[in-house]
Amino acid sequence: MENQTLHQVAEISLTYRPQIRPMYRPQVSIVKEAYQVLLTTWDKGKIEFIEEFKLILLIRNKRVLGIYTVITGGISDCLVDTKLVFASALLGCATDIILAHNHPSGNKHPSVNDYRLTKQLREAGKVLGIEVVDHIIVTPGDYYSFAYQGVL
Repeated sequence: MENQTLHQVAEISLTYRPQIRPMYRPQVSIVKEAYQVLLTTWDKGKIEFIEEFKLILLIRNKRVLGIYTVITGGISDCLVDTKLVFASALLGCATDIILAHNHPSGNKHPSVNDYRLTKQLREAGKVLGIEVVDHIIVTPGDYYSFAYQGVL
């Protein structure tokens, strides 16, 4: 009887169903383009209210596969789970990712925790072969790019 339960496990399958052909996907060659793509997906009623952490999933030529909201947090922070970040990148078949979160306060400058998280996710990406190409802090009228500032 005990051996029978060992064979009763869930089957796991990975599926990728792209809706747009690669040539029609937006391309984000510079941070301003990534910021514009992010703004189109951010709920305008939340951007200055609660913090959210999102990913832009990319393929090698910097074409956007999709945007995934990893977590919606509180007024001043959100707890980002590394496993969820890379689970979504792996399921989306992303080769690169751009990290993004908003600061409801409107302050575009990174906190100590923002630097720590960026380093942690960048190191995890190296192990998986998924490059973290930028981390963008989004506010309604401006942004901060870790890559542009030479921090990444």
